[in-house]
Formats: sequence, structure tokens, C-alpha cells
Amino acid sequence: MSFKKHNSKITGRDEIFFWIFERLERIRFLQKIILHLNPTMKTILFYCCIISIIILTGCSASRRTSKPETANSAEIRSVVVIKNKVPERSINTKNISASEVVDFAETLIGVKYKYGSMNKEKGFDCSGFINYVFNHFNISVPRVSKDFTNAGVEVPIKNSKPGDLILFTGSDASSGVVGHMGIVTENKNGDLKFIHASESRGVMISGMNSYFIPRFVKVNRVFTVF
Repeated sequence: MSFKKHNSKITGRDEIFFWIFERLERIRFLQKIILHLNPTMKTILFYCCIISIIILTGCSASRRTSKPETANSAEIRSVVVIKNKVPERSINTKNISASEVVDFAETLIGVKYKYGSMNKEKGFDCSGFINYVFNHFNISVPRVSKDFTNAGVEVPIKNSKPGDLILFTGSDASSGVVGHMGIVTENKNGDLKFIHASESRGVMISGMNSYFIPRFVKVNRVFTVF
């Protein structure tokens, strides 16, 4: 039986309370408590409920948008203008296949991040991770990410293959300097993934989402065997 039928003093605010608590498994004793509150306490409780709803709605929206959607690599275009001159550089990958390098890189997923390090036990920064992977195959590469700017041959991102190097600016997309990088692990039907050392989660695989797209610089190919 509804309490609304037995109390002629029910206000519009009371109606809102009833609607809220009927959705909370119809906890009737709470309805009784509300009916016996004085106007001041009703006002306080009313605004507490409104604030709680706003907070919960905001949290729900945040959870839905916390993982940005990835974009098709065929639609991605770099808008970064490189501001410093970096010499061209060739990387001798010998007869090592790109797939071997990717397979080894993926064994390092979960290694923590540490700025300036290329030591697996201590952690990697982005270029330290690249160095560790390539050095495992006795392939010499630059230590600093910006020195990869013109290493190898640039290829359109839509044509990238596992083993290609993908370059980004640092967190400031307007810097015009390569400050982050990774190794492409797959590019299937435009869904590009790459492995890199992330400051927040260490070595991980990411997609081309709204965090990386504005920072994207280019893809360089250094392998001839795939």
C-alpha cells in the first residue's frame, strides 16, 4: 500500500523521494522516516539525494569514456610539424625478422616504467625499451627517441606492418619533437596496435586512440624481413 494515499500533506518533494526509494527495492521503512522528518531535514536530505545522483551519473559517464575508442589507421593523418632537423639514419637489422622482434618485445609486457632506464630489472622508458629489444638481437639503434625521427624509411600508417617503428611527440603535441615511440604489433583491417613503455602502466600494447592520434608523427620501417 502506498503511503501517498494516507497523507494529504505529501509535497512534490515527497513524490521525488518516493520515486527514488521505490527504485531501491521499495524500502518502505525509509518512506515512513521521510514522512516524519521536519521540513528542514527534508530539504537537507533532498539536496543530498540530488548531489548523490549527479555524482553517480558523472562517475558512470567517466567509466564509459575512460577508454577512448580507437581509430582506423587509414583515416589517421599526422598534424605534427617537426621543428628540429634530425639527420637521416639507417639501422642494420641484418637478417632478423620483424616477427621475431615483436614476439620478444611482447614477452616484456608488464615491465614497469623508469625514466632514463633500459634495464629490465629497474624498468624502461620508451626508448630504453626499444634499445633493450633491439640489443637483444645485436641491432644497434639510437638511445634517444628523437634520433629515430628519420631512421629507416617512412611508410604510410595505413600500410604499417608488425615491426615498424611508430613515433609520437611527448605529451605536448605542439612540441614538434619526437618524444615517445613504440613498435607496431599488428595492423588488421585498420586496427593498429603497438607495444611501448607507458609512464602509467609500463610495457603494454595500445591502440591508436584520442590520446595518441594528436601526437602521432610517422611510421618508420627498418626491417626488410617480416
